[in-house]
Amino acid sequence: MAKYKVTVYTHNIATATTMNNVFIKLVGEKGESKRTWLTSLKGGFYQGTASREFDVVCPSSLGTLVLIELDKQPLPLFPQDAWFPSKVVVTTPEGDTCQFPIYRWIMDKEVHLFREGTGQHGVTWDTYKEGFPGSMKADNPLDLPSEIQFSFTKATQFLFTAVLLWCALINTTQNFLLPDYAQEHWKEDEFFGYQYLNGCNPMLIRRCSELPANFPVTGDMVKPSLRGSSSLLKELQSGNIFLLDYKNLDGLKANVINRKKQYMAAPLVLLYRTPDDKLVPIAIQLKQKPAKDNPIFLPTDSEYDWLLAKIFVRSADFQEHQLNVHLLRTHLLAEVFAVALLRNMPMVHPLYKLLIPHTRYTLQINLLARAFLIADEGVFTQFAASGGEGMIEILRRSVASLTYSSLCMPEDITARGLESVPNNYYRDDGLKLWDIIHRFVEGVIGFYYKSDSEVREDQELQNWIKDIFDHGFLAQECTGIPQSLSTVPEVVKFVTMVIFTCSGQHSAVNSGQYDYGGWMPNTPISLQQPPPTTKGQSTESTMLETFPDVGTTAQGMSTMWLLSKQSSDFLALGQYPEEHFNEMPPCRMIQKFQTELKVFSETVKARNSGLPVPYTYMDPALVENSVAI
Repeated sequence: MAKYKVTVYTHNIATATTMNNVFIKLVGEKGESKRTWLTSLKGGFYQGTASREFDVVCPSSLGTLVLIELDKQPLPLFPQDAWFPSKVVVTTPEGDTCQFPIYRWIMDKEVHLFREGTGQHGVTWDTYKEGFPGSMKADNPLDLPSEIQFSFTKATQFLFTAVLLWCALINTTQNFLLPDYAQEHWKEDEFFGYQYLNGCNPMLIRRCSELPANFPVTGDMVKPSLRGSSSLLKELQSGNIFLLDYKNLDGLKANVINRKKQYMAAPLVLLYRTPDDKLVPIAIQLKQKPAKDNPIFLPTDSEYDWLLAKIFVRSADFQEHQLNVHLLRTHLLAEVFAVALLRNMPMVHPLYKLLIPHTRYTLQINLLARAFLIADEGVFTQFAASGGEGMIEILRRSVASLTYSSLCMPEDITARGLESVPNNYYRDDGLKLWDIIHRFVEGVIGFYYKSDSEVREDQELQNWIKDIFDHGFLAQECTGIPQSLSTVPEVVKFVTMVIFTCSGQHSAVNSGQYDYGGWMPNTPISLQQPPPTTKGQSTESTMLETFPDVGTTAQGMSTMWLLSKQSSDFLALGQYPEEHFNEMPPCRMIQKFQTELKVFSETVKARNSGLPVPYTYMDPALVENSVAI
């Protein structure tokens, strides 16, 4: 005989208790049990409690358990009631423990089927490159589960857009609609500084209270740039000096494009907040180690010395932005969250219902990115200065420096000292969006988890976070990513970070790519001459020779245009047409979430109407629910 131990958990929400008779049938690969009455001496299954252990006896082992059948029948003279079981745990005769998550109301006498809680979606981990976050094992889009593949509309439009781009590249005289503001203002110091607050890469700038030892800027060097009678020391102490440090790029081997060696810098840049609240560069060192052949360029230098120094910074920013800020910190992490979700959460689990809309198209778009952007013959590999060996090393360095706190916007803004910098719309809109998402998540999570003990006992939840820690963050405790979740607030914070990363953060670092990079001189994808080693030698001719060739420029422009283009089946943040939730409280929370997002969107539009450069990338109406492009 084979004896199975069955424990039934009833969720801790009002009216979850049932006094009806509950019956179970176990179904395995080798057979099924008889329908067994779970008789309870307590007279029912009470909210917030686990029943005692029940025995289900079979003539022989059922093999691997696949599902259970549950039904409940009212007692004579007792009404049919509603019951909200959270899960059923079955211990097999072989000593294995099987989890059957339920998390739904059972309100009738019908038989309900629930599948075993792990490995439902046939998703497994893969390693694209050593030192990279884990990715989904799949060779082509058809290997993906059907429910996460592109829709017909998305697939058709994506192919059509790619064909248009190919035609444009064949005829490099194709006229793209160039971003006017960047084209007109790219040489200006104020526009240069503005981009580090509100451009594609708002993640590098940080307040500087003490100069790095490898950046020996003196007060005399920058005094002409500090308006009034101020000194560098005073401005450092007042919090008006900011640093950009591209150390991630130091010592890397640049690409070879069309058999021509390319170049990139690893600059250090000082930015100054002026008395009229502009942010301008006041010193640029193009390599990390101070040396005679590594001068510190200043706004008082000749026009082309200063402009060329800024061009090398902007090209370095392209590499840092695309590989660390965009690819790693949104695309690859979104894939980690999605794969862990599909591997560990059954479709009936509330966390699955909450997060699955924020994984829409992510696995397929990343599969395409690996095939067409960062593969050996990919566009980025062939045409970016950091393509090839440099790309792999930048990503490894970026993974090694990744932290949980830097993914949580309120903590990141504080850590970088940006709480009070004027005209920082990325910060203002991002913090507001974070708060709206946090309130929504807090409500939904609080509905399903009434106590910290329920969090600790939820094995699917614990498996999910451990999978993320092990495969996404390579089991590195220094990242600060939790290996387990112990309290309801911990779950709320982590889930908020996941949704924000997959929606608002991705929009902030993706949607403006063509706005700022479509005009090549503002963001060169590669450079054909080495960084200048002396002052007074640069001319307009030097600058033109340094820019990438026309083919590389066309590749960069077209790719950024494609990556910035909104799909026709775009789903805005907070739109959930699949309606995974059927309980009224979460449905009402979704409606409230949508209302808050709409009100915030109207606020953003009103503010933008008075700005010379509207900041739209965190407008909820334009933020996609997931990393889908």
